[in-house]
Order: sequence, then structure tokens, then C-alpha cells
Amino acid sequence: MSKIEQAARKWLEERGVTIEDIAELVYYLQSKYHPNLQIEECIRNVDRVIAKREVQNAILTGIQLDKLAESGLLDEPLQTTIKNDEGLYGIDEILALSIVNIYGSIGFTNYGYVDKEKPGILKYLNDKSSGKCHTFLDDIVGAIAAAASSRLAHRAANTE
Repeated sequence: MSKIEQAARKWLEERGVTIEDIAELVYYLQSKYHPNLQIEECIRNVDRVIAKREVQNAILTGIQLDKLAESGLLDEPLQTTIKNDEGLYGIDEILALSIVNIYGSIGFTNYGYVDKEKPGILKYLNDKSSGKCHTFLDDIVGAIAAAASSRLAHRAANTE
């Protein structure tokens, strides 16, 4: 595992996100299509997505921006925009879409669905009462789950 991948995984955990949390989102997205799906398969797919360098870069960039906003270290008006996760900002979703693209168009629908529903860890990441800023992280986590779901669906289509 590269230093970048180690850092990405560590930063996710430091922000309260585990691989299992993301795998639960994959299970949420795919279990109705794969009745024998096990959480271990979801974890494997999440691990494979995070092993991609472009995903690691998105994780590190997004978390760094969240931390800077949380600490009040960005210049205005960007500070307020990111800290408040303003709806018309959209750059957080653009960064997430770089992850979604990795495994094809099915990732777009998966991402849109979890982004709207906010199941599991995404509900926690969107809770503003914690004092934490997760403007980028919630979208990145949703995108990793969407990409892992797409990977799982593509692999199942080739084996079933």
C-alpha cells in the first residue's frame, strides 16, 4: 500500500468513516439486486475503489478542505460557503463525480440516490450539530459507495 493510500485510509478513519460504513452503503444500494450479497463482498469492492490513486487524491483533497473550513482557515467568501455547505456551491459534488466516473454510468444513479437519501454514515456526515465540516467528505463517501456498487454490478454481470 502506498503512502498516499495509507494517508487516505487514515484520514477517513480520523474523520469517523470506516470501510465498513462505506460497505454498508454498497449493501444498501445492491442487496435487492443480489439476494446472496454478503457484506464482505461489499468491503472488497470498497477496498478496490480506494486502491485507485484518483480516489485517494479526492479523499485527501476533500478532507483537507473540510478541515481548513472547520478551523476557519479559508479566505472569505470561500470559508463561509464551504463551512455552511451552501447548496449552490457544487464543487464538492464535482470532486465526487471524479470518483463516480471510474466504473461507468451506473455510478451516477447510485451516487444521486445515496446523495438524496443520506442513509447510514451519510446521515451522520450531514449532521451539522456536531460542529464538524463534512462538505466534501459526505459526497466523497457517497461516491466511493456508488463506484464500489458499480464495480460489484459489473463483476456480477460477468459471472452470473
